[in-house]
Amino acid sequence: MKDTLINFISNYVELTEDEEKAITSLDIFQTVKKKDILLEQGKKSSIGYFVLKGCLRTYYLLKGEEKSTGFYTEMDILTPHSVIDNKPSEYYIDCVEDSILVVSNPKMEEEMFQKFPKFETLCRILSEQLLSKEKLDFNQFKISNPEQRYSNLLEKKPELFQRVPQHQLASYIGVKPQSLSRIRARIAQKGQ
Repeated sequence: MKDTLINFISNYVELTEDEEKAITSLDIFQTVKKKDILLEQGKKSSIGYFVLKGCLRTYYLLKGEEKSTGFYTEMDILTPHSVIDNKPSEYYIDCVEDSILVVSNPKMEEEMFQKFPKFETLCRILSEQLLSKEKLDFNQFKISNPEQRYSNLLEKKPELFQRVPQHQLASYIGVKPQSLSRIRARIAQKGQ
């Protein structure tokens, strides 16, 4: 898993041997089980996540019903808002699958930035890319109907349909599971 992380970082900045050793020496890898809750609504967190393997989900609990708002798989970053604003979380984060994560906190990141300034550059680049992607995804979601949302998800993250329970996907798209089944049938019929 350490090699996976080093390879990912190397796509953005060139690492020296010392920098690679510094990264691999950190206690940043965490293994979590399917259905583990990493953050509860109303709790604060100082931990950000980078998914090396597995799948995480963000969701709100509204009137006793889960409303999925995001799925994070390999090479995705998830930093809860409470890490940044130090306020209780408005949503939950749970594990859809057994997962291997890289975890960090602002203090650890600051120490790494002091020792290795290029990590700050890396974090800035990744933050800009993430912000841009999330803005595009949000805009696309807002202007789409449920069938278009399904098609967009199928195009961008087709693996989710094998990895995530149908009721969670339906919630993410904004429909009931029965409606998702009808959407799938309509799209399959169009494809014939």
